[in-house]
Amino acid sequence: MDAPDPRTLEALGLAVAPREDPLSYPGAWPDVSALLDGNRMLPLDTLVFEDRVPVLSVGSNACPAQLVHKMAEHGIGCRIPMVKARVTGIGVGVSAHVSLLGYLSASPFHSPGSTGELFITWLDEAQLAVVDASEGVDSPTGNFHRAALPAADFRVELESGHVLDQAWIYVNRWGVLRDGGPGPRPHPGRQRPLITELLAASPELRELFGTTPDEFCARARGNRGLCVQGREVFAEQRWTTVSGLEQYVRPHPRSRA
Repeated sequence: MDAPDPRTLEALGLAVAPREDPLSYPGAWPDVSALLDGNRMLPLDTLVFEDRVPVLSVGSNACPAQLVHKMAEHGIGCRIPMVKARVTGIGVGVSAHVSLLGYLSASPFHSPGSTGELFITWLDEAQLAVVDASEGVDSPTGNFHRAALPAADFRVELESGHVLDQAWIYVNRWGVLRDGGPGPRPHPGRQRPLITELLAASPELRELFGTTPDEFCARARGNRGLCVQGREVFAEQRWTTVSGLEQYVRPHPRSRA
């Protein structure tokens, strides 16, 4: 009997998609740069793909299972290079909206001087269209724009030392949640403590979504009207602020960045 393939998402602990388990958001990220090839993570022999578009991921788009789920929904092949990058100028905050998928997603904000590690997904034209659609880029009621980050303002350095001239990122149309002061609050990376804290701070949110993270996810999931009400509560309570990345949003041709 053949031994199990150690490169599968199941073997690597990367098989859970937040689209199926909202409280797992943002999902598990790979430990190293790799090629997502269907249900496997394979080695890469290069980190730069001139015929693809580099898109920085701050949330579940860096979760292989989430990407597999998105591509399968549209019948698109899921062969995607996922490359670690050291990024200067970007912080990871909490989107100022409630996702129809039942969680509070991550969204970037301008954080000059700060440096962190994010994944770049190198997407071909069809894959980019799928991810754009999942973020609502082309929808008047969508939650995200796609923004171009120039090297002059944001340093995106690959493990090889190569610095990208430009990368793309999804910016929330409604802004991000504040940290209690004027600035954005960092996303804690886990849903339970985040949702628990927000519910405890707002009777209005508890009225809409219940008193526990499990209730929150169950009520929000697939309920567009309720999600809009949640977003409006964030704004009414003055919990929202701009990301500082709005100026970088511009038209996004389906072509090489």
